[in-house]
Amino acid sequence: MKIKNILVSQPKPTELDKSPYADLARKFNLNIDFHKFIKIEGVTASVFRRDRISLADHTAIILTSRNSVDHYFRMAKEMRFEVPETLKYFCISESTAFYLQKYVQYRKRKIFYGKQSFADLMDIIRKHKEEKFLLPCSDIHKSSMTDMLDESDVFYSKAVLYHTVASNLSEIKIENYDMLVFFSPAGIKSLTKNFPGFKQGETIFGAFGESTAQAIIDEGFKLHINAPTKTSPSMTMAIEEFIENENKKTRKK
Repeated sequence: MKIKNILVSQPKPTELDKSPYADLARKFNLNIDFHKFIKIEGVTASVFRRDRISLADHTAIILTSRNSVDHYFRMAKEMRFEVPETLKYFCISESTAFYLQKYVQYRKRKIFYGKQSFADLMDIIRKHKEEKFLLPCSDIHKSSMTDMLDESDVFYSKAVLYHTVASNLSEIKIENYDMLVFFSPAGIKSLTKNFPGFKQGETIFGAFGESTAQAIIDEGFKLHINAPTKTSPSMTMAIEEFIENENKKTRKK
């Protein structure tokens, strides 16, 4: 199985030459292209009001991504809501927490963060069950998040502040790629929407995250690469491991 061209369904890294993808390309003489398969569109204040959720009724906010941060403060501005200094922030990771500096004085706010997963963050949230949480999210989100909040009897409101929609991929010649790499279920939906007659054939599919892997299988495609794993915690490491194993099989022949 010869792998030459790979399409990654994410934006091109800012410093590509210093990224793991550049190392991967050099090591195996690969051509790696990047293209966003999805885009984010904010919900308007008038649409949000229909959900009858008051930002002022919440004492804490759960932030799972930079998108959730951006669109929470965007909505607050559109609704002329002054975010109180007493609001507590519960972020999925340290990097998401640091991103808050774009909008607030970091050292003057009560900010908590997990290691990277929502399950880690839940350990912290359970210690603050007296709070009234707001969960800004997309229309496409992991149901496991709300399941965990429900199971822990946490008071929260789910606020859909942005939509995840398919990008226009008409410029892409999908048949030219030996491998497609996905990072969200929405990316799979974008593929099927943009290329309704797509047949996988021998194309290698890689997925980051359980929900992405399941989306590939649910669409009837074959999943070849799944990350993270103990041996390959990153997508690039998983791709490297897969190619090396395929090369070993070729040499044995």
